[in-house]
Amino acid sequence: MLEGWVIVLAAAGALLAGISKGGFGGSLGFASSAILAVVVEPGVALALMLPVLMAIDLAAVRAYWGRWHAPGARAILTGAVPGLAIGAALFFVVSSDVIRVLIGLIAVAFPLFRLAMARGLIANRPKVFDRRKGWLAGMGVGFASFVAHAGGPPFAVFMLGQEGVDKTRYHATSVMVFWVVNALKAVIYAVIGLFTWQTLGWSLALIPFALVGTYVGVWAHKIIPERLFFAVTYTALALTGLKLLHDGLL
Repeated sequence: MLEGWVIVLAAAGALLAGISKGGFGGSLGFASSAILAVVVEPGVALALMLPVLMAIDLAAVRAYWGRWHAPGARAILTGAVPGLAIGAALFFVVSSDVIRVLIGLIAVAFPLFRLAMARGLIANRPKVFDRRKGWLAGMGVGFASFVAHAGGPPFAVFMLGQEGVDKTRYHATSVMVFWVVNALKAVIYAVIGLFTWQTLGWSLALIPFALVGTYVGVWAHKIIPERLFFAVTYTALALTGLKLLHDGLL
């Protein structure tokens, strides 16, 4: 049975995921899982938030249907399958503390990655499409998505360098790729026993918070400076990652 304050924290995480998706690009959807992993088993945190993230993306898939970069999406999804398999295998051979460390590393690295992109340290100059690089990026997407719902960085590194990918095509590709990846994850989570009737019930209860967050995000986008939102959220995420590293290593 989950403690009441854990559910409150999960509701806040779902709200944050919705706000991020509704007004700030959706890149922080995984933060809720990282925060929850501080207070519950990582597998429980991941299982709680996956249906919530899937619900947030469901409407976006329909809105952006057919507008994605097909070669890039195929390459990433091809690589994502073995990446998901590697992530699933970890749950059978490592402890919860190792998963906490992995989530913590991603939580700390993510703000650094976004800062490097903002400062131009990670180049996104258009390149000739390379399917093999897409496969490698896809493996990173699958693995990071499985262990932390955080496949965004390897996706961004690959897709931002593709010719002819404007903002709409980039977002459409992201929505479609992670819709498929999350559906595959849901099957694997069910097979390896991460889902329980209790977690699924709580996930359904959290979905309204995510949907409210989406509307709040649309509103907040108009009045809250993007830099302020990300500065506060990335700071909190980095601190969460450090806490997970502390708990996992000590």
